[in-house]
Amino acid sequence: MKKYLLIIPAFLLTLVACEPSRPVKEIAPAHADAYDSTDQTNDFYDNEQVFSLTGSHTITITGEVDQPVAVSLTDFVPRSVIVKETKIEDGEIRFIGAYRYEGISLYDILDRIKVVKKNAAEFKPIIDQYVVVYGAAGDSVVISWGELYYPVQRHQILIANGVMRIVPSKSKDQWPLPEKTRLIVGSDLVTGRNISEPVKIVVRSLNTVFKVDRNIQMWAPEMVVAGVSDKPLVLNSIPENIQHETFKQVFYGRGKGIHGITPFNGIYLKELFLDKVPVTSERIRNGLLVIAGVDGYRCAMTYSELMNRNDNAEVMLIDENNYEKAGKFSCLFAADFFSDRAIKSITEIRMIQGNGD
Repeated sequence: MKKYLLIIPAFLLTLVACEPSRPVKEIAPAHADAYDSTDQTNDFYDNEQVFSLTGSHTITITGEVDQPVAVSLTDFVPRSVIVKETKIEDGEIRFIGAYRYEGISLYDILDRIKVVKKNAAEFKPIIDQYVVVYGAAGDSVVISWGELYYPVQRHQILIANGVMRIVPSKSKDQWPLPEKTRLIVGSDLVTGRNISEPVKIVVRSLNTVFKVDRNIQMWAPEMVVAGVSDKPLVLNSIPENIQHETFKQVFYGRGKGIHGITPFNGIYLKELFLDKVPVTSERIRNGLLVIAGVDGYRCAMTYSELMNRNDNAEVMLIDENNYEKAGKFSCLFAADFFSDRAIKSITEIRMIQGNGD
């Protein structure tokens, strides 16, 4: 007997998704990926049913914007991301399940918003911005503007309204399914930022104040690491017990374009923090750092994008052979398409609490 695929019109899917009281049920995917239980395609991620997630399909955006706005998630083209979810339990990383989530990219949601930086007169670049995403239960996570708009791999952060198990072909494991809409951060190793039912995004910029002087000599003989212990750590060289690595990078700026195709030698910046601020669920959710140069140029970086990556695209700290001969310390974000967060002549790296609560 022939089997036929039931095609559900897109407007009916929208009606199902918008009814918050409706129980979780199986639906066909809301976009062009067809459900294929027979392995007739080479796509591993379309072989199971997609489940709808209930919850709010409107998100409020406030903070440093021209005016608060409530955005309907039904107005956007859905995207998808594949995730291996984990959690910290008894100090160990525990596997939860493998999923393909469908939903709306935060990149797309915030792309329509006019940002009004509170510190624009002092520091115009957007790289010191971040957002706080709040769930319906009052929990929150921080995401840097760099994570949203600078990565080579875009659209990895979604508000998911659909989920599909990625089921192993032999073991047939049926991973537990969430029931509520969900924030998904696809680049995280421990998926602690995947909070339930996101309802609000607050746009912020760093409160830390640094004097901006673009005419200053670009050299700082030492760097202070603050907010990670009782006393600031002062470095004038990288500790000898930390292994050096080499990145090959096409160094390309959003303003000036190509700077060069250069090998960079340094250490993974997270090595300075491992024994001082080890990975915890709270730090993953709300940890934020600022990196500042001697000229006042600075950027925001979340604890999670530094310490909790699943893509090995690490942040590098360099103390020799600095690009453009500006140092002594500089950094490089391997995951970023643009070089804008590559701070030169670093004077301070400071850990702060990002949600402001």
